[in-house]
Amino acid sequence: MGIASTSYMGVWKPKDTYEFLEHCYALGAAGIQAGVHGDIAGEASTRADVSRIGKRAEQLGMFVEAMVVMPNGSDTTAFEQALKDAHQVGASALRAACLGTRRYESFATLEAWQQHVKFSHESIKAAVPLLEKYKIPLGLENHKDWTADEMANLMKKHSSEYFGVCLDFGNNISLLDDPMDAITKLAPYTVTTHLKNMAVDDDRGGFRMSEVLPTDGYLDLPRAMELVSQARPKTRWLLETITRDPLKVPCLGDKYWASFPDRNGLDLARTLRFIDEHKSAKPLPQISHLSHEQQLKTEDQNVIDWLHYARENLNL
Repeated sequence: MGIASTSYMGVWKPKDTYEFLEHCYALGAAGIQAGVHGDIAGEASTRADVSRIGKRAEQLGMFVEAMVVMPNGSDTTAFEQALKDAHQVGASALRAACLGTRRYESFATLEAWQQHVKFSHESIKAAVPLLEKYKIPLGLENHKDWTADEMANLMKKHSSEYFGVCLDFGNNISLLDDPMDAITKLAPYTVTTHLKNMAVDDDRGGFRMSEVLPTDGYLDLPRAMELVSQARPKTRWLLETITRDPLKVPCLGDKYWASFPDRNGLDLARTLRFIDEHKSAKPLPQISHLSHEQQLKTEDQNVIDWLHYARENLNL
Protein backbone atom coordinates (compact mmCIF):
# COMPACT_ATOMS: atom_id res chain seq x y z
CA MET A 1 0.00 0.00 0.00
CA GLY A 2 1.14 3.51 -0.82
CA ILE A 3 0.27 6.77 0.92
CA ALA A 4 -1.46 9.79 -0.58
CA SER A 5 0.05 13.11 0.50
CA THR A 6 -3.45 14.20 1.53
CA SER A 7 -3.11 11.86 4.52
CA TYR A 8 -0.93 14.66 5.88
CA MET A 9 -3.05 17.65 4.89
CA GLY A 10 -4.36 18.12 8.40
CA VAL A 11 -1.30 18.76 10.57
CA TRP A 12 2.15 17.97 9.12
CA LYS A 13 2.99 19.81 5.94
CA PRO A 14 5.97 18.18 4.15
CA LYS A 15 8.19 20.86 2.67
CA ASP A 16 8.26 19.05 -0.68
CA THR A 17 7.52 15.75 -2.39
CA TYR A 18 11.07 14.49 -1.86
CA GLU A 19 10.69 14.81 1.92
CA PHE A 20 7.29 13.10 1.71
CA LEU A 21 8.78 10.24 -0.31
CA GLU A 22 11.52 9.68 2.27
CA HIS A 23 9.01 9.78 5.13
CA CYS A 24 6.77 7.20 3.48
CA TYR A 25 9.75 4.94 2.80
CA ALA A 26 10.72 5.12 6.47
CA LEU A 27 7.19 4.00 7.39
CA GLY A 28 7.42 1.04 5.00
CA ALA A 29 4.99 2.25 2.35
CA ALA A 30 5.24 0.86 -1.19
CA GLY A 31 4.74 4.19 -2.95
CA ILE A 32 3.26 7.66 -2.88
CA GLN A 33 0.60 9.76 -4.52
CA ALA A 34 1.61 13.42 -4.54
CA GLY A 35 2.28 16.41 -6.72
CA VAL A 36 5.50 16.05 -8.70
CA HIS A 37 5.30 19.04 -11.02
CA GLY A 38 5.40 21.32 -7.98
CA ASP A 39 5.95 20.87 -4.29
CA ILE A 40 3.13 19.80 -1.98
CA ALA A 41 2.27 23.43 -1.28
CA GLY A 42 1.77 23.98 -5.01
CA GLU A 43 4.94 25.98 -5.67
CA ALA A 44 6.75 25.33 -8.94
CA SER A 45 9.53 22.77 -9.04
CA THR A 46 12.51 22.90 -11.32
CA ARG A 47 13.07 20.10 -13.83
CA ALA A 48 15.97 18.97 -11.63
CA ASP A 49 13.57 18.54 -8.69
CA VAL A 50 11.30 16.34 -10.78
CA SER A 51 14.19 14.17 -11.96
CA ARG A 52 15.45 13.84 -8.38
CA ILE A 53 12.10 12.49 -7.18
CA GLY A 54 11.97 9.88 -9.92
CA LYS A 55 15.55 8.72 -9.36
CA ARG A 56 15.08 8.44 -5.61
CA ALA A 57 11.83 6.51 -5.96
CA GLU A 58 13.57 4.08 -8.28
CA GLN A 59 16.44 3.66 -5.80
CA LEU A 60 13.95 2.90 -3.03
CA GLY A 61 11.86 0.55 -5.16
CA MET A 62 8.76 2.71 -4.67
CA PHE A 63 6.03 3.60 -7.14
CA VAL A 64 4.85 7.16 -7.75
CA GLU A 65 1.40 8.39 -8.71
CA ALA A 66 1.15 12.09 -9.55
CA MET A 67 -1.52 14.48 -8.34
CA VAL A 68 -2.33 16.94 -11.11
CA VAL A 69 -4.76 19.80 -11.74
CA MET A 70 -7.30 19.37 -14.52
CA PRO A 71 -7.11 21.72 -17.54
CA ASN A 72 -8.56 25.19 -17.08
CA GLY A 73 -11.43 24.55 -19.44
CA SER A 74 -9.92 24.14 -22.90
CA ASP A 75 -6.55 25.64 -21.85
CA THR A 76 -4.23 22.63 -21.56
CA THR A 77 -0.84 24.35 -21.18
CA ALA A 78 -0.28 23.69 -17.48
CA PHE A 79 -1.93 20.26 -17.68
CA GLU A 80 0.38 19.10 -20.46
CA GLN A 81 3.43 20.25 -18.51
CA ALA A 82 2.15 18.25 -15.53
CA LEU A 83 1.88 15.18 -17.76
CA LYS A 84 5.43 15.69 -19.03
CA ASP A 85 6.69 15.91 -15.45
CA ALA A 86 4.67 12.85 -14.42
CA HIS A 87 6.15 10.94 -17.36
CA GLN A 88 9.66 12.04 -16.38
CA VAL A 89 9.19 10.89 -12.79
CA GLY A 90 7.90 7.52 -13.98
CA ALA A 91 4.40 7.99 -12.60
CA SER A 92 2.20 4.95 -13.11
CA ALA A 93 -1.07 6.89 -12.74
CA LEU A 94 -2.48 10.34 -12.09
CA ARG A 95 -5.06 11.65 -9.65
CA ALA A 96 -7.14 14.78 -10.24
CA ALA A 97 -10.48 16.30 -9.23
CA CYS A 98 -12.97 18.63 -10.85
CA LEU A 99 -13.78 20.31 -7.54
CA GLY A 100 -11.42 20.85 -4.64
CA THR A 101 -14.22 21.75 -2.25
CA ARG A 102 -17.58 20.19 -1.35
CA ARG A 103 -20.55 20.54 -3.69
CA TYR A 104 -23.09 21.28 -0.96
CA GLU A 105 -20.90 24.04 0.49
CA SER A 106 -19.79 25.61 -2.80
CA PHE A 107 -22.99 26.03 -4.86
CA ALA A 108 -25.93 27.99 -3.53
CA THR A 109 -27.97 27.70 -6.76
CA LEU A 110 -28.64 25.04 -9.35
CA GLU A 111 -27.43 27.42 -12.06
CA ALA A 112 -24.01 27.74 -10.40
CA TRP A 113 -23.69 23.95 -10.24
CA GLN A 114 -24.73 23.58 -13.88
CA GLN A 115 -22.04 26.07 -14.92
CA HIS A 116 -19.49 23.99 -13.05
CA VAL A 117 -20.74 20.83 -14.77
CA LYS A 118 -20.37 22.49 -18.19
CA PHE A 119 -16.84 23.67 -17.35
CA SER A 120 -15.91 20.21 -16.06
CA HIS A 121 -17.00 18.55 -19.29
CA GLU A 122 -14.88 21.02 -21.28
CA SER A 123 -11.93 20.29 -19.01
CA ILE A 124 -12.27 16.51 -19.33
CA LYS A 125 -12.75 16.73 -23.09
CA ALA A 126 -9.50 18.72 -23.34
CA ALA A 127 -7.62 16.32 -21.03
CA VAL A 128 -8.43 12.97 -22.64
CA PRO A 129 -6.45 13.39 -25.91
CA LEU A 130 -3.35 14.36 -23.89
CA LEU A 131 -3.76 11.37 -21.57
CA GLU A 132 -3.89 9.17 -24.66
CA LYS A 133 -0.83 10.93 -26.10
CA TYR A 134 1.30 10.39 -22.97
CA LYS A 135 -0.35 7.05 -22.15
CA ILE A 136 -0.74 7.71 -18.43
CA PRO A 137 -4.11 6.79 -16.88
CA LEU A 138 -5.84 9.48 -14.85
CA GLY A 139 -8.23 8.80 -12.00
CA LEU A 140 -10.78 11.57 -11.41
CA GLU A 141 -11.71 11.54 -7.74
CA ASN A 142 -15.27 11.30 -6.50
CA HIS A 143 -14.49 14.32 -4.34
CA LYS A 144 -17.80 15.14 -2.66
CA ASP A 145 -18.96 16.55 -5.99
CA TRP A 146 -20.31 13.86 -8.33
CA THR A 147 -22.85 11.30 -7.15
CA ALA A 148 -21.97 7.72 -8.09
CA ASP A 149 -24.43 7.76 -10.99
CA GLU A 150 -23.16 11.12 -12.24
CA MET A 151 -19.56 9.87 -12.02
CA ALA A 152 -20.39 6.69 -13.94
CA ASN A 153 -22.06 8.78 -16.63
CA LEU A 154 -18.93 10.96 -16.89
CA MET A 155 -16.88 7.84 -17.51
CA LYS A 156 -19.24 6.65 -20.24
CA LYS A 157 -19.43 10.04 -21.95
CA HIS A 158 -15.64 10.51 -22.01
CA SER A 159 -14.73 6.87 -22.43
CA SER A 160 -10.99 6.16 -22.75
CA GLU A 161 -8.64 3.50 -21.44
CA TYR A 162 -6.61 6.37 -19.95
CA PHE A 163 -9.50 8.09 -18.14
CA GLY A 164 -11.11 6.63 -15.05
CA VAL A 165 -11.84 7.12 -11.37
CA CYS A 166 -9.73 7.71 -8.28
CA LEU A 167 -12.12 5.81 -6.06
CA ASP A 168 -12.40 7.40 -2.63
CA PHE A 169 -14.04 4.85 -0.34
CA GLY A 170 -15.55 7.45 1.99
CA ASN A 171 -16.80 10.51 0.14
CA ASN A 172 -20.12 9.56 -1.40
CA ILE A 173 -22.19 9.16 1.73
CA SER A 174 -21.98 12.96 1.95
CA LEU A 175 -23.99 13.04 -1.31
CA LEU A 176 -26.61 10.60 0.04
CA ASP A 177 -25.18 7.62 -1.86
CA ASP A 178 -25.08 4.22 -0.19
CA PRO A 179 -21.33 3.67 0.41
CA MET A 180 -21.08 0.10 -0.91
CA ASP A 181 -23.38 0.86 -3.84
CA ALA A 182 -21.10 3.75 -4.86
CA ILE A 183 -18.04 1.48 -4.73
CA THR A 184 -19.85 -1.17 -6.77
CA LYS A 185 -20.84 1.35 -9.47
CA LEU A 186 -17.40 2.96 -9.74
CA ALA A 187 -15.17 -0.09 -9.37
CA PRO A 188 -15.24 -0.90 -13.13
CA TYR A 189 -13.72 2.52 -13.90
CA THR A 190 -11.15 2.65 -11.08
CA VAL A 191 -7.60 3.72 -11.98
CA THR A 192 -6.36 4.46 -8.47
CA THR A 193 -7.78 4.68 -4.97
CA HIS A 194 -8.10 6.55 -1.72
CA LEU A 195 -8.47 3.69 0.73
CA LYS A 196 -10.05 4.64 4.06
CA ASN A 197 -12.77 3.72 6.51
CA MET A 198 -15.45 6.02 7.81
CA ALA A 199 -17.54 6.52 10.93
CA VAL A 200 -20.71 8.59 11.22
CA ASP A 201 -22.88 10.14 13.91
CA ASP A 202 -25.97 12.32 14.20
CA ASP A 203 -25.77 16.08 13.93
CA ARG A 204 -28.41 18.74 14.39
CA GLY A 205 -28.37 19.79 10.73
CA GLY A 206 -27.81 16.33 9.23
CA PHE A 207 -24.88 14.13 10.22
CA ARG A 208 -21.13 14.11 10.86
CA MET A 209 -18.48 11.92 9.26
CA SER A 210 -14.85 11.12 10.02
CA GLU A 211 -11.98 9.08 8.62
CA VAL A 212 -11.15 6.50 11.27
CA LEU A 213 -8.87 3.53 11.90
CA PRO A 214 -9.76 0.49 9.78
CA THR A 215 -11.57 -1.43 12.53
CA ASP A 216 -13.57 1.60 13.73
CA GLY A 217 -15.60 2.25 10.57
CA TYR A 218 -18.72 0.92 8.92
CA LEU A 219 -17.14 -0.29 5.66
CA ASP A 220 -16.50 -3.96 4.98
CA LEU A 221 -13.02 -3.24 3.66
CA PRO A 222 -12.20 -6.73 2.31
CA ARG A 223 -15.48 -6.81 0.38
CA ALA A 224 -15.03 -3.28 -0.97
CA MET A 225 -11.47 -4.04 -2.07
CA GLU A 226 -12.57 -7.28 -3.66
CA LEU A 227 -15.07 -5.39 -5.83
CA VAL A 228 -12.27 -3.18 -7.14
CA SER A 229 -9.76 -6.01 -7.56
CA GLN A 230 -12.22 -8.13 -9.53
CA ALA A 231 -13.02 -5.25 -11.89
CA ARG A 232 -9.55 -3.67 -12.14
CA PRO A 233 -6.89 -6.08 -10.81
CA LYS A 234 -3.93 -3.78 -11.57
CA THR A 235 -5.27 -0.93 -9.42
CA ARG A 236 -2.94 0.16 -6.62
CA TRP A 237 -4.03 0.94 -3.07
CA LEU A 238 -3.28 4.41 -1.73
CA LEU A 239 -4.06 5.23 1.87
CA GLU A 240 -5.84 8.53 2.45
CA THR A 241 -6.79 8.92 6.09
CA ILE A 242 -7.12 12.56 7.13
CA THR A 243 -6.66 13.39 10.81
CA ARG A 244 -9.09 16.19 11.64
CA ASP A 245 -12.29 17.04 13.44
CA PRO A 246 -15.49 15.50 12.02
CA LEU A 247 -16.96 17.01 8.85
CA LYS A 248 -20.55 18.19 9.00
CA VAL A 249 -22.93 17.21 6.20
CA PRO A 250 -25.87 19.68 6.47
CA CYS A 251 -28.34 17.58 4.49
CA LEU A 252 -31.33 18.99 6.39
CA GLY A 253 -30.60 22.55 5.28
CA ASP A 254 -32.01 24.35 2.23
CA LYS A 255 -28.63 25.22 0.70
CA TYR A 256 -27.59 21.57 0.62
CA TRP A 257 -30.40 20.73 -1.81
CA ALA A 258 -29.85 23.62 -4.23
CA SER A 259 -27.40 21.68 -6.42
CA PHE A 260 -29.10 18.27 -6.21
CA PRO A 261 -32.07 18.35 -8.61
CA ASP A 262 -32.21 14.55 -8.82
CA ARG A 263 -32.03 13.81 -5.09
CA ASN A 264 -35.27 13.33 -3.15
CA GLY A 265 -36.77 12.42 0.21
CA LEU A 266 -36.19 8.72 -0.37
CA ASP A 267 -32.43 9.29 -0.74
CA LEU A 268 -32.46 11.35 2.45
CA ALA A 269 -34.49 8.79 4.38
CA ARG A 270 -32.24 5.91 3.31
CA THR A 271 -29.11 7.84 4.30
CA LEU A 272 -30.44 8.91 7.69
CA ARG A 273 -31.52 5.32 8.33
CA PHE A 274 -28.00 4.19 7.39
CA ILE A 275 -26.53 6.74 9.82
CA ASP A 276 -28.81 5.49 12.57
CA GLU A 277 -27.95 1.82 11.91
CA HIS A 278 -24.19 2.41 11.59
CA LYS A 279 -23.69 5.10 14.21
CA SER A 280 -20.20 4.94 15.65
CA ALA A 281 -19.85 3.11 18.96
CA LYS A 282 -16.98 5.48 19.80
CA PRO A 283 -17.02 9.28 19.81
CA LEU A 284 -15.83 10.58 16.45
CA PRO A 285 -12.17 11.65 16.65
CA GLN A 286 -11.45 15.26 17.60
CA ILE A 287 -7.98 16.80 17.45
CA SER A 288 -8.47 20.57 17.55
CA HIS A 289 -8.23 20.60 21.36
CA LEU A 290 -4.79 18.92 21.28
CA SER A 291 -1.46 20.70 21.19
CA HIS A 292 0.27 20.87 17.82
CA GLU A 293 2.81 18.30 18.97
CA GLN A 294 0.00 15.93 20.02
CA GLN A 295 -1.77 16.46 16.72
CA LEU A 296 1.41 15.59 14.81
CA LYS A 297 1.86 12.43 16.85
CA THR A 298 -1.79 11.39 16.36
CA GLU A 299 -1.66 11.99 12.60
CA ASP A 300 1.49 9.94 12.10
CA GLN A 301 0.27 7.16 14.40
CA ASN A 302 -2.98 6.90 12.42
CA VAL A 303 -0.98 6.29 9.23
CA ILE A 304 1.31 3.79 10.98
CA ASP A 305 -1.66 1.89 12.43
CA TRP A 306 -3.26 1.72 8.98
CA LEU A 307 -0.07 0.38 7.41
CA HIS A 308 0.22 -2.27 10.11
CA TYR A 309 -3.41 -3.31 9.68
CA ALA A 310 -3.01 -3.49 5.91
CA ARG A 311 -0.01 -5.79 6.21
CA GLU A 312 -1.62 -8.04 8.79
CA ASN A 313 -5.17 -8.18 7.45
CA LEU A 314 -5.41 -6.95 3.87
CA ASN A 315 -2.36 -8.64 2.32
CA LEU A 316 -0.80 -5.27 1.45
